[in-house]
Amino acid sequence: MKPILAVTFFALGAARLAAADSLPPLSLDDCVAFAAANHPALNAAQAGVAAASEAVGEARAPYYPQVDFSAGYHRWQKRAFLPSGLTLPGHTIPELIGPLDDWNGGLSSHVTLYDFGERRAGLDAARARQAGAEADTAATRADVRLSVQSAFYTLAAAQDLQAVAEKNLARTESHYRLAQARRQAGAVPHADELRMQAEVASAQLQLLNAQSRVRIALGQLNTAMGRPAETPLAIAAPTTVPPPPAGTDLATAMQRALANRPELKSGDKRTEAARAAVTAARAARAPKLHADGSFGWNDTVWMPETREWQAGLSVDLPIFDAGSRTSRIARSKAEAAREEASLENRRLQIRQEVWAAASELDRAWSSIAANETSVRASDESLRVERERYQTGAAVITDLLDTQTALARAEASLAEARWNYLTARAAFDRAVGAAP
Repeated sequence: MKPILAVTFFALGAARLAAADSLPPLSLDDCVAFAAANHPALNAAQAGVAAASEAVGEARAPYYPQVDFSAGYHRWQKRAFLPSGLTLPGHTIPELIGPLDDWNGGLSSHVTLYDFGERRAGLDAARARQAGAEADTAATRADVRLSVQSAFYTLAAAQDLQAVAEKNLARTESHYRLAQARRQAGAVPHADELRMQAEVASAQLQLLNAQSRVRIALGQLNTAMGRPAETPLAIAAPTTVPPPPAGTDLATAMQRALANRPELKSGDKRTEAARAAVTAARAARAPKLHADGSFGWNDTVWMPETREWQAGLSVDLPIFDAGSRTSRIARSKAEAAREEASLENRRLQIRQEVWAAASELDRAWSSIAANETSVRASDESLRVERERYQTGAAVITDLLDTQTALARAEASLAEARWNYLTARAAFDRAVGAAP
């Protein structure tokens, strides 16, 4: 990157961060609530539920009579095809009939009285798909919540790492001034001052990298919330780290996940819908009893007066369809078997997710204490090495090594705290905990 472009890039980033600082900070709950109300994935899932609900109404409609109104006008003329030798007394046989006007209008109705359970199976399948769509929406909501939580903690970690980089830069500049003073006093060679000058430049570069990570994490959080990445944003990160959930062993967590995960509810409903489709396919091979009727008017003048009507029963019995219904049954059975296998596979995946999430939660919690110990030890070590360097008992390399160790420990501690909160959110998602 050319220097002028780099300066422009970081100036724009600083301007966006300054704009974000002027905004009221959002808590994690604020971010989650915004995503729940605006995220496109949730809007799509809710539209899917609405569509599934309408499909239930569509499947229920065949239980009721279907009534249609029709009306029309036709003017027609036809050639008369009469048997040879046929005569009409006193008349010649016309070769054409018409032209005549034909006005008609009326109502017709049709209802299925009995179909050996095909309509019931279709309605059961539609209801199961609606319940599955609702479960899918719950799963999407949980995924969006976890995505927002992870992005929020990533941004908080990036801000802490930026603070660590700023602190390390200030510490390095202080040591640079110390090296300058000692070199001017003739206590250390000029190489010490040059070495510290290079460390200051390195610390400045680390700070620039940390600021860049903050900007990237801010865009990720905006995206997770369902809004443009460049939207100004400020967050209010929590100041305390809650301990892991108490009194929950792995077996209990597995049971909770298998009972609460919406993915399993969705898979169960899809399996139920597939089984209902098998029932409907079998019923399609059975006879069906229908009732139908119609009433209307038909005449050659406007406002026809001649009434026409009919009413009756009919039975439909499939005789030959070239194997279509047999293939439909076989396909429905195969789809039901596929859904059952997919559901079982999902159960195995969820058990693995709980296992991995619980292990990561334990590791993340334990790493906080280890990193706190490392920070305390590194801080004390740096204090001692600085005093030794001031008195000439240590060389610049010793001071730099302990300073680097402290910066690394501080960064590791900052990451450990937020990684633990991310792991806790992932564990809650894995066991299906309600928000």
